[in-house]
Amino acid sequence: MIPSMLYGPDRSPLAYAWSMIPGPIVPDALRPSPEDALAAWRNRVRAEREQTDRAREVADPADFYAPTSHRFRFDPDAGTDVVRGVLEGLARSEDTWLDVGAGGGRYALPLARVVREVIALDPSRSMLAVLRDGILAGGVRNVRVVEARWPPPGWDIDPAVLAPLRADVALMAHVGYDIEEVGPFLDALEASAARACVAVMGQGAMTTVGRLYWGPIHDEPRVALPALPDLVALLAARGRLAEVRLVDRQPPIYADLDDLHDRARRQLWLRPGSDRDERLRRLLEADAVERDGGLWLPEDVVRIGVVSWIPVRAGHR
Repeated sequence: MIPSMLYGPDRSPLAYAWSMIPGPIVPDALRPSPEDALAAWRNRVRAEREQTDRAREVADPADFYAPTSHRFRFDPDAGTDVVRGVLEGLARSEDTWLDVGAGGGRYALPLARVVREVIALDPSRSMLAVLRDGILAGGVRNVRVVEARWPPPGWDIDPAVLAPLRADVALMAHVGYDIEEVGPFLDALEASAARACVAVMGQGAMTTVGRLYWGPIHDEPRVALPALPDLVALLAARGRLAEVRLVDRQPPIYADLDDLHDRARRQLWLRPGSDRDERLRRLLEADAVERDGGLWLPEDVVRIGVVSWIPVRAGHR
């Protein structure tokens, strides 16, 4: 984590060498060039999208998260979120945090309890509606909501574009899996952060139910989107020395078979009532196990990494 590894006792950044990795003389499979790593990321995202387009039975909605935005609501009475605990451990009371892809406020709202301000940015109106409800319900006064995509247009031409979004720490939580041009995304994230960048990513893209049933339903292996191992490799190729803290995600509990079926159907892009959709329901019915008053899939288990690194602009050029 940042405090233990990248900062000295006085909380000041250590030497720039700690935050940058010298590149190999000749890039190879162990240390690809930044260009090769970005190209590999781009190709994987593109291949996954092309596979989805071949298999889909329904069109991509304008706001993909609208039907499920309620799932991303921050519940202050819920049990301890291990990822949230790690993030709070990285925070300082005087900080401003930029949460890129804040969604319904799963991390923005608890972070607001321990930092000076949170800038919560997301392009989904349905997600931001959930976030605003949480702000009102909790009487939160230090979360600034921004409806926008990342990165802001023109930020690389006019640095002033990022001025309203600059923060001490820039966070991207479960964002990036399907971003084809992830290089500019990360560049803008680093340009906005004075002290640190933090990413939260699963060991696989967080569509586990869809991945488990893609083969049986669509008759081909699922193309894996880039995820935690790929982000760490990309950061290394870009010269960033990152630290990873791994935590176990509690598998989600679904209210009933209809709830589980709806989630899986969306991840498999199936039309309700189609032959494939009915086959999926039969598979889920056979595999789902009762737990805590609901249903869960024993194989729906994934580890999550909290990745932290010092942005280039925070070091000594």
